[in-house]
Amino acid sequence: MRHPHVNAAHAWARGAVAGTRPACKWVRLACQRHLDDLRRADEKAWPYYFDADAGERVCEFVELLPHTKGQWAQRGERLHLESWEAFIFVCVYGWKRKKNGTRRFRELYGEIPRKNGKSQLGASIGLYMLIGDAEAGAEVYSGATTEKQAWEVFGPARRMVERTPGLRHAAGVEVWAKSLAIPADGSKFEPIVGKPGDGASPSCTVIDEFHEHDTPDLLDTMQTGMGARTQPLTAIITTAGYNLAGPCYDKHIEVKKVLEGLIENDELFGIIFSIDLEAYEWHGVKVPPDDWADPAALKKANPNYGVSLDVDFLLAQQRRACMNPVEQNRFKTKHLNVWCSARAAWMNMQQWAMCADPGLSIDEFAGEDCYFALDLASKIDICAFTQVFKRMLNGVDHYYAFGKYYLPEDTIEESKVNQALYRKWVIQGYLTATDGAEIDYDVIREEVRAMGRRFNVLEVAYDPWGATQLAHQMADDGAIVVEFAMTTKNFSPAMKEINAAVKAGRFHHDGNPVLAWMVSNVVAKEDANENIFPRKEKTEQKIDGAVSTIMGVARAMVHAELYPTFPDNHPLTVI
Repeated sequence: MRHPHVNAAHAWARGAVAGTRPACKWVRLACQRHLDDLRRADEKAWPYYFDADAGERVCEFVELLPHTKGQWAQRGERLHLESWEAFIFVCVYGWKRKKNGTRRFRELYGEIPRKNGKSQLGASIGLYMLIGDAEAGAEVYSGATTEKQAWEVFGPARRMVERTPGLRHAAGVEVWAKSLAIPADGSKFEPIVGKPGDGASPSCTVIDEFHEHDTPDLLDTMQTGMGARTQPLTAIITTAGYNLAGPCYDKHIEVKKVLEGLIENDELFGIIFSIDLEAYEWHGVKVPPDDWADPAALKKANPNYGVSLDVDFLLAQQRRACMNPVEQNRFKTKHLNVWCSARAAWMNMQQWAMCADPGLSIDEFAGEDCYFALDLASKIDICAFTQVFKRMLNGVDHYYAFGKYYLPEDTIEESKVNQALYRKWVIQGYLTATDGAEIDYDVIREEVRAMGRRFNVLEVAYDPWGATQLAHQMADDGAIVVEFAMTTKNFSPAMKEINAAVKAGRFHHDGNPVLAWMVSNVVAKEDANENIFPRKEKTEQKIDGAVSTIMGVARAMVHAELYPTFPDNHPLTVI
């Protein structure tokens, strides 16, 4: 068998996708992504190919390294890659760029519960990048917030080299107190703590327990220093955490969106081992959420269950958490990889995607009743103009949503987080870049007037914050303008109706990726009366299009009752 590790990795991926191996949604999506990419590799336009030899080589290297802890170290055994570990190595090192043969993935994010061999995984990556990557003058760093944490990866790597004299001599590695060095070409592997200086030129950075970082300083400095390297790698190996304001949770969300296809990042490989907190549909089969107190959940979240992870220990921890509520969050976070402080996402994005009809055109609704909604919260940020139609089919309401989105060119250029997304959507025609630093509301006013001539516009709902003048101008144009107060009372019924309509297939949209991204950014937490309100967790996670869509549906829901009461001579109405 020429590529046993690659074959084992592929078999594991197929098992996860087929459901014959316990795997949460995010593991399944990571596996599906790899298998889909393998099928695309022969396409001329697809820029990547899979190098099985490279994937096998790194696995063979790792299995030359010795265990450094526990009974396996005591017996002098070498590492043995489980299939899930082989999958990570095979993907990260096997995918190459057709144009120059360098690695595709520049970033690895692995979210893995405790005691599943994270430090061993990180140490192996660091040593391969030092010794086996053929990078002249390699600089490999184990980064963390404290020296103790930095040594959780560097320490095992150092001991592995010490206990493998053949490898040490063959590679010319010298073992020092706080570094591994190859004098022949100046390569080194060192721990690094806190915010580093700007002088480093990393070829690889391994960041352990990224959830403990309050800022992205270390990550940013390391990645900006990689510009001179042809195929650098940032490897983040972490458990879940509690800090939703930290950079790790941002990366967690980014990985999920890449796996769901909401954003594109072909250079990021991500895999999250956890339990399923929400039901979802997988290849036509409904998958129920997991009960965290069920022993079966342990197998799904912990890939080394029964291998490096003692089953009796894990079951005891689970029983303890069941009996003591104080222990529950710690258990869920450390052993099931659940971000316990996270708010619930409003929308199941898989169901949202199933409601898309790329062939749906707003031209089909010419002359029909329509509800316009405007979220114009800021002239320097995204402004959203949504058109909502409602049809009665088989006795139930169906909603059809279309949207236009505007953003100043200056904001696009100044955006550090979303710039690539914005530029892509402008090129694709999904986002309108307006001249200068601010959006000219006259542009939107003309758009509303032009579209208003194509449909029977019953109302134009608007967010009163900063748009009152535009509202009065639209009223002068003859529109029935409704001030939509940003209150739970106004939002909650429509949010619940949209969710129900999406689940039932009564909500329809044209697959606009800007709206999908914004809908995915909405979080909703119920109050004591089970009311919900659209929120975002980060400033850069825009929700304007989702908000205006909710506004449009809200007005469609109440219009039949309220519209007859509108005074004919007072088109500006407040609710």
